Amino acid sequence: MSGHEHSHGAPAAPTPDAGSSTGRLLFTLAFFGSLAGGILAYTYQKTLTPIRKFAGEKVEAAVKEVLGSPARLDTLFLVAGKLSRTLPPGQDVLEATKLFVGLDDKGQRIGVAVEEGSPGFSSEVRLMIGFNPATTALTGIKVLAQTETPGLGDKIDKDPTFAQRFVGKLVNPLKGDKNPTTDPSTVQTITGATITSKAVIKVINKAVGTWKPRLDAYEKEGGK
Repeated sequence: MSGHEHSHGAPAAPTPDAGSSTGRLLFTLAFFGSLAGGILAYTYQKTLTPIRKFAGEKVEAAVKEVLGSPARLDTLFLVAGKLSRTLPPGQDVLEATKLFVGLDDKGQRIGVAVEEGSPGFSSEVRLMIGFNPATTALTGIKVLAQTETPGLGDKIDKDPTFAQRFVGKLVNPLKGDKNPTTDPSTVQTITGATITSKAVIKVINKAVGTWKPRLDAYEKEGGK
């Protein structure tokens, strides 16, 4: 007699219903996918307001910094290529393109501030730029965003003395030089970061060249 066991006549083990198993798997995946989507949507809605609030506060702080802490700020919106005190119904204030007007305690304008950007060496360089539209003299600049080369290009943000070089400079247009300068329309660039320095100068020239005519047109049409 063989030592091997034989199973002749033994009933076959039941085979799971493949279709039913797949259906349960799909249902489970769909359920948890829907649950995760709901959690993400809820989290997004809960964090949206704080994020927007933070973004608004960051911009306001930058505006005040480049304008020397004005007593009051007014906001003008760019609507169809023209400046306006009001936005069309339904348009998001935070998303709108704006010009900020800084006023002293007597209501006199001390300068305006605008946000502008341009490609640098490895990223977009975005600045808040304050200037006097009557003279084009800069009142200050603040880096809002950059991811330039650490130790070189990022000095536009990390080195506070760089921003100070621009205060009082005239944009007609602004130029850069690697050597120290007292020329009112030339600023000393950062050694080893010529491209990033030039990007900052380009952003400033672009901002003043774009926004001064808009403001002039607004005031010519009776805007105050």
